[in-house]
Amino acid sequence: MGKLEGKVAFITGAARGQGRSHALRLAGEGADIIAVDICKQIPSVRAPMSVPDDLDETVALVKDLGRRIVARQADVRDLVGLTRALEEGVSELGPVDIVLANAGIAPQGQPEDPGELATIARDVIDVNLMGVWNTVVATAPGMIERGRGGAMVLTSSTQGIHGRGGDGSAATSAYTASKHGVVGLMRSFGHWLAPHSIRVNTICPTGVATPMVQNDVVTAWIENNPEGASQVANLMPVPLIEPADLSNAILFLVSDEGRYITGVNLPVDAGFMIK
Repeated sequence: MGKLEGKVAFITGAARGQGRSHALRLAGEGADIIAVDICKQIPSVRAPMSVPDDLDETVALVKDLGRRIVARQADVRDLVGLTRALEEGVSELGPVDIVLANAGIAPQGQPEDPGELATIARDVIDVNLMGVWNTVVATAPGMIERGRGGAMVLTSSTQGIHGRGGDGSAATSAYTASKHGVVGLMRSFGHWLAPHSIRVNTICPTGVATPMVQNDVVTAWIENNPEGASQVANLMPVPLIEPADLSNAILFLVSDEGRYITGVNLPVDAGFMIK
């Protein structure tokens, strides 16, 4: 029997990258999955975002593990649509025990037209910060009403703890602000939900080997800005960590092994924070 047998996990940004990895890791331990992803391009983001086929692949991979999954296209910026996706998943799989607010965008490194700055910054903050707020607001009432506790992990970043590598761009400034905001939400939600035995933590990764980072836009930025790239390099000799490294940490936080851990920022960062 797996560590999460009989649990249901709600995961945003589940079509690819970190979200897919988390879905597979939790499903491998017995959880059923409600998977949500926007599956379309946000115009202010130049690098390719997820598409419906990506979400379909996540579904197939979870089913290959023998677990149930309900997948819906939904935008975390849209609380009504996100709640609808949640309700449809709950009606088929049962109440949610685990919430991973993982969806995010990182348009750093792309050229920025002066007329685009406000739009880029607003999109980053709306997805990365308000999307997390919406995810918790959608899921917490049902978890409280059920009265069986649970666990939430909000995806922040090493950029949510410091501002190293700041370059004045709209994308980088808004990304750093949004990830700091996620830490603030975690602390506030942690106070709200602890009396209901719902634990809330953040995961703070360094760069992760996903399509969000491994694309032509980011590659060109690294090649053209070696000094800036060196500021966000890891202390350990690894350029990027793997999504599975985060998924393993999340499994610990949401399982009974982490049953009394709440209000914690957990860096998975190859030494980045002590550099």
